[in-house]
Amino acid sequence: MVKAKKKGIELRTTQIIALGFIILIVVGAFLLSLPIASADGTATPPIDALFTATTSSCVTGLVTVVTGEHWSLFGQAVILIMIQMGGLGVVSFTTVLLMFAGKKIHLKQRLLIQEAYGYDTLTGLVRMVRKMLQGTLIVEGIGALLYAIIYIPRYGILKGVWVSLFTSVSAFCNAGMDLMGDNSLMDYVSNPLMNIVTMALIVIGGLGFIVWWDIIEMIRRVRRDKMSIKASMHRMNLHSKLVLSVTAGLILGGAVILFALEHNNPGTMGNLTLGGKIWASFFQSVTLRTAGFASIDQGALHTGSALLGCVFMFIGGSPGGTAGGVKTVTVALLAVAVITMIRGKEDVELGHRRIDMSNVLKGACVILLQAVFLLISIFTMCCIQEDLPLIEVMYEVFSALGTVGLTMGITPGLSAAGKLLLIASMYFGRLGPITMAMVVNVGGKKKVHRQLPEGKVFV
Repeated sequence: MVKAKKKGIELRTTQIIALGFIILIVVGAFLLSLPIASADGTATPPIDALFTATTSSCVTGLVTVVTGEHWSLFGQAVILIMIQMGGLGVVSFTTVLLMFAGKKIHLKQRLLIQEAYGYDTLTGLVRMVRKMLQGTLIVEGIGALLYAIIYIPRYGILKGVWVSLFTSVSAFCNAGMDLMGDNSLMDYVSNPLMNIVTMALIVIGGLGFIVWWDIIEMIRRVRRDKMSIKASMHRMNLHSKLVLSVTAGLILGGAVILFALEHNNPGTMGNLTLGGKIWASFFQSVTLRTAGFASIDQGALHTGSALLGCVFMFIGGSPGGTAGGVKTVTVALLAVAVITMIRGKEDVELGHRRIDMSNVLKGACVILLQAVFLLISIFTMCCIQEDLPLIEVMYEVFSALGTVGLTMGITPGLSAAGKLLLIASMYFGRLGPITMAMVVNVGGKKKVHRQLPEGKVFV
């Protein structure tokens, strides 16, 4: 009886989360379709308003119209609010509003938070959301102040502050939308401050809030208990160690490969100084995993670099953060499982710990379902847009499903059907990990009432 009830609650919470994003997108699309939302005072076509609302709410960054030129201040404000709500998550944002209103957070809201972030406990969830909001505002505020050093001299005080705030929120939420125009951040490809601030915001937002608290606790142990950095890091939980290791490896490895592939390409890094090439390589490696800002022309990338980009966009960020993709931890667990099988071991081991096989199976389901949707989307887009090269279609679909936002420049010219397909991909990409987790965990743990005879298949 309890199980049935629990199952019902889990299904309802999943549906509420999905419905919350739909409501946010619909409301945003309506507001953006109003004449007041456009810079020239005319109504925006419904498909473009819907596309922009989806890319903002799903923190993707693909656009059909230039954000800094097409939208008025009202339109940009609507987009910024949707980015913030989409980055934090509709559930968390709603919880924050309830707390500000002095409302009590009931069990139903706690279950929603638990489902949205994949936690296995209801303890401390409201406190976690409160800390998450505080941390978000602090990081975004610091980012805006640092951006102001660059943007105020260029745009003046008022517009400079607005552009700084917009860029900071967009970078932290891994949305990749900016007010720079078609060039995105290409004018600042060799600017150390722009590169450092943007990459830091992207990485911090993509690490996940669980890792945040673990890093803060590590620093506290070093300062308060006079513990060595190595000893304090050793006490971090396995999840945080895995996230930090995989993230560092992907950033460094990606930068090295991209430098090797693109350093002589005149369309991307070929005309830059050595320092500029290094900055561009690291920035591209970071932004590929769901950020969406561009400091080099994505349309001029070599095919090998574009394929590497598709892999990085598929992986994405880490659980519990603002990034998309199948997540770093998921890929790492599957890789460890493969190594375990090759070595002939029975248990999947990581960091002197045994990993529950249910986690490995969930990860396999996430990757398989994501891959299937990718193949279907790419095939459909190729049928819809027969005139486009396969690599450009792949790059765009991987970008949409991974909620990245990088583009080779084909999005504005897509047909209405092509844009609708990307809208569906962005929505699925934002909700995919949650939905897929619920598919493999409906009802929680189940008791086995009978033992079936073993069947053999050959792989």
